[in-house]
Amino acid sequence: MPKRILQGVVTSDQNAQTVTVSVERRFTHPVMKKTVRKSKKYRAHDPQNQFKVGDIVRIQECAPISKSKRWEVIAN
Repeated sequence: MPKRILQGVVTSDQNAQTVTVSVERRFTHPVMKKTVRKSKKYRAHDPQNQFKVGDIVRIQECAPISKSKRWEVIAN
Protein backbone atom coordinates (compact mmCIF):
# COMPACT_ATOMS: atom_id res chain seq x y z
CA MET A 1 0.00 0.00 0.00
CA PRO A 2 1.45 3.42 -0.91
CA LYS A 3 2.34 5.89 1.79
CA ARG A 4 0.13 8.95 2.11
CA ILE A 5 1.67 12.33 1.33
CA LEU A 6 0.11 15.53 2.72
CA GLN A 7 1.00 19.20 2.30
CA GLY A 8 0.74 21.78 5.06
CA VAL A 9 2.27 24.71 6.90
CA VAL A 10 4.76 24.41 9.77
CA THR A 11 3.14 25.90 12.89
CA SER A 12 5.81 25.01 15.47
CA ASP A 13 9.50 24.08 15.46
CA GLN A 14 10.19 24.30 19.20
CA ASN A 15 11.11 20.65 19.73
CA ALA A 16 14.35 18.99 18.63
CA GLN A 17 14.01 17.13 15.31
CA THR A 18 10.24 17.68 15.28
CA VAL A 19 7.92 20.10 13.52
CA THR A 20 4.17 20.49 13.92
CA VAL A 21 2.44 20.73 10.54
CA SER A 22 -1.11 22.00 10.07
CA VAL A 23 -2.82 20.32 7.12
CA GLU A 24 -6.06 21.80 5.78
CA ARG A 25 -8.62 19.88 3.77
CA ARG A 26 -11.69 21.18 1.98
CA PHE A 27 -14.84 19.27 1.21
CA THR A 28 -18.48 19.91 0.40
CA HIS A 29 -20.86 19.43 3.31
CA PRO A 30 -23.25 16.58 2.45
CA VAL A 31 -26.44 18.37 3.58
CA MET A 32 -25.70 22.10 3.31
CA LYS A 33 -23.66 21.79 0.06
CA LYS A 34 -21.28 24.42 1.40
CA THR A 35 -17.49 24.15 1.19
CA VAL A 36 -16.09 23.41 4.64
CA ARG A 37 -12.44 23.84 5.73
CA LYS A 38 -11.04 21.51 8.36
CA SER A 39 -7.49 21.43 9.63
CA LYS A 40 -5.53 18.85 11.56
CA LYS A 41 -2.10 19.01 13.13
CA TYR A 42 0.52 16.33 12.59
CA ARG A 43 3.90 16.01 14.31
CA ALA A 44 6.60 15.14 11.79
CA HIS A 45 10.24 14.10 12.03
CA ASP A 46 12.72 16.75 10.84
CA PRO A 47 16.22 15.31 11.49
CA GLN A 48 18.25 18.38 10.46
CA ASN A 49 15.92 20.99 12.05
CA GLN A 50 15.86 22.78 8.69
CA PHE A 51 12.19 23.84 8.54
CA LYS A 52 10.91 26.94 10.33
CA VAL A 53 7.46 28.33 11.20
CA GLY A 54 5.57 29.39 8.07
CA ASP A 55 7.32 27.00 5.66
CA ILE A 56 5.13 24.95 3.34
CA VAL A 57 6.21 21.32 3.57
CA ARG A 58 5.15 17.87 2.42
CA ILE A 59 4.95 15.04 4.95
CA GLN A 60 4.87 11.30 4.37
CA GLU A 61 3.69 8.41 6.52
CA CYS A 62 6.39 6.33 8.19
CA ALA A 63 6.89 3.80 10.95
CA PRO A 64 6.37 5.20 14.46
CA ILE A 65 9.38 7.25 15.58
CA SER A 66 8.02 8.27 18.98
CA LYS A 67 4.74 8.34 20.89
CA SER A 68 3.28 11.09 18.68
CA LYS A 69 5.42 11.04 15.50
CA ARG A 70 4.25 8.85 12.63
CA TRP A 71 5.15 11.25 9.79
CA GLU A 72 8.41 12.49 8.27
CA VAL A 73 9.12 15.67 6.33
CA ILE A 74 10.01 15.27 2.65
CA ALA A 75 12.51 17.77 1.24
CA ASN A 76 10.67 19.98 -1.27
